[in-house]
Amino acid sequence: MSVPGPTYDVDAVVLDIEGTTSATGFVVDVLYPYSRARFAELLTERAEEPAVARAIAQVRELTDRPDADAATIEKTLNAWLDEDRKATPLKSLQGVVWSEGFARGDLVSHFYDDVVPRLRAWHAAGLRLYVYSSGSVSAQRAWFAHSPAGDLTSLLSGLYDTENAGPKQDPASYRRIAGSAEVAADRLLFLSDRSGELDAAREAGWHTVGVRRPGEPYFEQGVGDHAQAGTFDEITVSNSRSTS
Repeated sequence: MSVPGPTYDVDAVVLDIEGTTSATGFVVDVLYPYSRARFAELLTERAEEPAVARAIAQVRELTDRPDADAATIEKTLNAWLDEDRKATPLKSLQGVVWSEGFARGDLVSHFYDDVVPRLRAWHAAGLRLYVYSSGSVSAQRAWFAHSPAGDLTSLLSGLYDTENAGPKQDPASYRRIAGSAEVAADRLLFLSDRSGELDAAREAGWHTVGVRRPGEPYFEQGVGDHAQAGTFDEITVSNSRSTS
């Protein structure tokens, strides 16, 4: 019989996506090929669009190749994709492609069965919900807007990525999120499957729970000395300050 974990009295829960709310395999097997097939068109036919132009400039800066052409940039993006590198311009361009794919109905996001009911319950209990993912804000918004359970964006109070918050294993990123959300560090709970991210959040003063789902890439690695849960149903959260 499992032993009940602690109850976290917080104002807000911050969610990782891959491996936490949703299957990494869906992202790798469905979304990655979808974006790979569309990078060339994006870079050649839509290079003047602000979001695309900004990402192109970032790729050139990161690779120290200021004159890199579309073919070279596409090759770089695909190499980063193969490495699963969390590069901001890669995530930005994926966000453009995925958002359009979700809007067209080509894509529907994935959530583990325990996630959406728990998010709705936490929201109804007065908890604020945020997302902090390496995927771009636009991709996050599309992901939650086109779920099998419908549009979930009304549950969310804010979205953070590596561009507006910073790297996910840097404590400063979590301090930045706390400041932006105007929530005290000790009133924030972060859920992730990666120990490095949990370490950074804890160093910033947050509560943490490592989510360990069998079959996920970081399951065997574990979550260090952080509290852990196999599903969201094992995480008990309350908000003593809520008036709802």
